[in-house]
Amino acid sequence: MVKQEEIGALIKARRMKERVSLEDLAALTGVGINTLSRLERGVGNTRLNVLLTVTNALGLRLTVTPFKTLS
Repeated sequence: MVKQEEIGALIKARRMKERVSLEDLAALTGVGINTLSRLERGVGNTRLNVLLTVTNALGLRLTVTPFKTLS
C-alpha cells in the first residue's frame, strides 16, 4: 500500500528536478503554497482534484491498480 508521504516525496522530487518553485507551481495550478507544501510532506488530507491538478502540471501520471483481492 502506498503512503501519502511516498506520493508527496515523488511530487517534490519531480518539482525539484524540473526546477519549479513552490510559488511557480502555485501560480500554474491555482493551488496555495501551504497546500502544496503539505502535499509534498504527506500531511493532511489532500483532495483528489488537487492531487490530479498538481500531478498533471508536473507531467506525472496517477495510476490506480489493485494490489490485493477483496474476497
